[in-house]
Amino acid sequence: MNRIKQLLFFPIVIVSLLSCTEGKTKGKIDHKRMNVIFDTDMGNDVDDALALDMLYKYTDQDRINLLGIPTNKRSPYCVEYIDIMNNWYGYPDIPVGIVVNGSEKDNEDNFVRKVSQMEKDGKPAFERSIKNYETLPTSVSLYRKLLASQEDHSVNIISVGFSTNLAQLLDSQGDEFSQLTGKELVARKVKLLSAMMGNFENENFSEFNVHCDIPSAQKVIKEWPTPIVVSPFELGEKILYPGASIENDFKWKEPNPLAEGYKAYLEMPYDRQTWDLTSVLYVVEKDKGFFNESPSGTINIDDKGVTRFTPHEDGKHKYLTINEQQKEDIKNYFIDLITQRPKKYQD
Repeated sequence: MNRIKQLLFFPIVIVSLLSCTEGKTKGKIDHKRMNVIFDTDMGNDVDDALALDMLYKYTDQDRINLLGIPTNKRSPYCVEYIDIMNNWYGYPDIPVGIVVNGSEKDNEDNFVRKVSQMEKDGKPAFERSIKNYETLPTSVSLYRKLLASQEDHSVNIISVGFSTNLAQLLDSQGDEFSQLTGKELVARKVKLLSAMMGNFENENFSEFNVHCDIPSAQKVIKEWPTPIVVSPFELGEKILYPGASIENDFKWKEPNPLAEGYKAYLEMPYDRQTWDLTSVLYVVEKDKGFFNESPSGTINIDDKGVTRFTPHEDGKHKYLTINEQQKEDIKNYFIDLITQRPKKYQD
């Protein structure tokens, strides 16, 4: 008799489970958002702005928590431009940090300065929310605060500029946010470091992000305790974001700080490399087959800033490569995502 009751009850359980599953599918999908910190030298090249646009779009899609934006560039227009972008995209509360003792090499800020100084009808063209940029926390302090508040092994750091902040973070000591040293804090809280840096096709090439702060890049590569996946120069060099898209796809709301930054960076029209965008794409779309990965190994950086990779099964480093089909797929993906209207303007 008990066996008969169990058999009768089993279909009811299956129907109930299917009903619950269907309800979840039709409603809001229940998934855990990815924690991301974006470390940028905003202003040196416009690809940082395009990469940041991607992160806002992923935030719109409820796929990531953009925890904060530490900057590794000394120009005050770097943080001002990010403040403008945060407000324009509808995320004015994303915290921003400022670098201390940052690199003085190649410290260009043309497009972020021009956008920050833009006016419309005699007033600033774009809204800000930070009243005094000098009161912002240091990038290392922001890192420590953000990391200390997250679950263990849950934070993805995307570094698309110099390694200055990361090296200083490793050297940091316990503070009001955590008693752990910086290296201990990274080991406990960080899942992955995705870095745009290096070149593995030309052994005489010192890539820009490495070149501008070689000692910090060397320290991070040697001492960073979590896996590092590098998107190198030669990868982003092959994928160009079309200037025609900037000219034609953003007219629905003008001025747009992304488009204006692109126009200010170089004389239009031009297609620009997507170095920083690839580091973002790898973190969020890792399982979509956009990239090939090297074997595990170890990256070394010499005193001239040249990067070299040695395969090793116990190594914590990898670098990305692409084939021709992946190049086209990634370019089309970038165009599709970046030309989408932010959630703030969809109503």
